[in-house]
Amino acid sequence: MFNNKSILITGGTGSFGKRMVKRLLSEYKVKRLVIFSRDELKQFEMSQTFPESEYPQIRYFIGDVRDYDRVNQAFSGIDFVIHAAALKQVPAAEYNPLECIKTNVYGAENVVRAAIANEVERVIALSTDKAANPINLYGATKLCSDKLFVAGNNIAGGHTTRFAVVRYGNVVGSRGSVVPFFRKLLAENATELPITDERMTRFWITLDQGVEFVIKSFERMHGGEIFVPKIPSMKMTDLADAMAPGLPHKIIGIRPGEKLHEVMCPSDDSHLVLEFDEHFVIQPTINFTVSADYTKSVLGEKGKPVEQGFSYSSDNNTEWLSTEGLLDMLNRTKETE
Repeated sequence: MFNNKSILITGGTGSFGKRMVKRLLSEYKVKRLVIFSRDELKQFEMSQTFPESEYPQIRYFIGDVRDYDRVNQAFSGIDFVIHAAALKQVPAAEYNPLECIKTNVYGAENVVRAAIANEVERVIALSTDKAANPINLYGATKLCSDKLFVAGNNIAGGHTTRFAVVRYGNVVGSRGSVVPFFRKLLAENATELPITDERMTRFWITLDQGVEFVIKSFERMHGGEIFVPKIPSMKMTDLADAMAPGLPHKIIGIRPGEKLHEVMCPSDDSHLVLEFDEHFVIQPTINFTVSADYTKSVLGEKGKPVEQGFSYSSDNNTEWLSTEGLLDMLNRTKETE
């Protein structure tokens, strides 16, 4: 699908972007690969790993998704866009709400507009479990972003651009996640690990799994879907015990905007949810000018409606990550870093 195609990744210097670039360069003959982000230092550091001298198809574009003119310029000649740029830190968003809105909402609008203006073929926006039944500003902005990308299929009108969303949970080893934070504390000989609440659960996915799911979603999308992978849950106390057996926990209380459990398919959307073998699809709430049968993906995968009232949350998950499974996941993450 990506051979001889031009691909742009917003927020491309982040953990996901770097792993996606590695995958695209190793498995596809990409015509052009544009890394779009606002941090010149991170772009310089990434260029040491993927230098343009060795990878002439790579381009490093400094720009901010808040700036429509720059986004529009960068999208010229692009076939596929992966929108990964976002302000993601929950407490930071609570304290800096307007900054979060500018990037996550207005930035999403700019991506939709520029993609249509430049006849981009397909766009996938990365979302988060925090966008489902949001209680914090970050989740609320990502829900708004999701709605913008889904509605983009109508906004496109007669244009061929199609939009979809990929929503998943915590990424093992990504910057800002709890795993590297725990690793840092353990390296500093911590005598206890901080836990916000003993009941807390989270969904877990590796970067490679996330990259693979995005690639598959490009292949299977009609446009308008929110794709949700089936991934395991784990209690935060079990995570701490797996990483540091026998080390005491210190309960520090829930942080601003934090949930006990995360949801990826809320019960209020159960009438829209289709279950496939390896993932769920949340169908759009609105009708499009171009209709699609979402029960069958472009790859021919068949899904079926879930029961009314169904929810897919980290505490009612049917798949749970064992200590051995987590350690294996951590080891695989280290091997690919």
